This record gives sequence, structure tokens and C-alpha cells, in this order.
Amino acid sequence: MSGDRFVFLDRDGTLVEDVGYGHRLEDYALLPGVLEALHALRDAGFRFAIVTNQSGIGRGIFAREDYDRFHGRLLDDLDDAGIRIEHTYMCPHAPDAECRCRKPDPSSLFDARDRFGADLARSWMVGDHVKDVALAANAGCRGLLVLTGHGVEERLRLGETPVAAVVEDLGDATRHILQAVDI
Repeated sequence: MSGDRFVFLDRDGTLVEDVGYGHRLEDYALLPGVLEALHALRDAGFRFAIVTNQSGIGRGIFAREDYDRFHGRLLDDLDDAGIRIEHTYMCPHAPDAECRCRKPDPSSLFDARDRFGADLARSWMVGDHVKDVALAANAGCRGLLVLTGHGVEERLRLGETPVAAVVEDLGDATRHILQAVDI
């Protein structure tokens, strides 16, 4: 029996404006169309988790409490809109730390498989960095690169990284996912 279909979501540049180390509430802003896209995916039976690298904590740029406040606002807004996030996988470490929680290491998606029954072969990862689509490939799911956030410059760095498609934004990613799956 197969598990549940998930859409794993990067945060900064995919769900919210990427202001560079976003942690202040005054910088918080959902990207246009995010709620509508998530509603369509939810209505098609997808579950959600957020997978985010927050190296600003490990670099000493902001504190964990700042992250918690900013991220809490996002989760509250999504919850108020009827969008349930099963879990947030957050790596607080600097890029040079040798950790298993930093994208593109697949540990977070393997945890979602084991903890929430995510069927990785039927799931998607959406983000604006090469490491997001590399995470998808490393975990056995499909990756979509959005051109919001850092996506335009990251597209040039894709190289041999497997990617299902490069899309404009989360709304376009949603259309791609819904066209590619049997609902």
C-alpha cells in the first residue's frame, strides 16, 4: 500500500519574499498566489511539509527566537487559511557544518516518509535553489525549480541536477503537479 503524496516546500523565495536571512516580522510577506496554490494542492489530496535551511542562525545573524517568531507568523497565516503544515524541517547550521539536516541531504524527506507516511516516489519538492531540486533527486521524488526568490540565477547553476521542470512560481508549480499526477 502506498503512502500519502506530499509537496515539500522551501520557505524563503518560494512561500515568502526572500529578503536575505528573513527573520524580522516587518520583512514578512507571503508571495502572491501562495494560498491559492496550496488550496488547490490540498484539495487534490496533497499534504505539506516545509524544508528550509536557515544558516543565519548558525552564522550568528539572527537568533532562533527570531526564526521562531517569523516562521510562526507563516504557520499561523497558513493555518488561518486552512492549510496544514505537517512539519517544518529546519537546518540552523552554517553551510560548512557537517550536519544531516541541511539540504540537499535527504534525511528530512526520509523522516517524512517514516513519520508521516510520505510516498516519496509520488511526492514533489518545490524551491528556488539548486539544492532544493537536488534534495528531491537524492530522496527519490520530483523537484521543481521556481523562478521566484533566487530561481532566475539558480537556473543557470542547474547543470546536471535532475529537475522535473523550471516554473514561474508556486502557482505554476501547482499547475504542473496537477497535470502530472492522477488525481
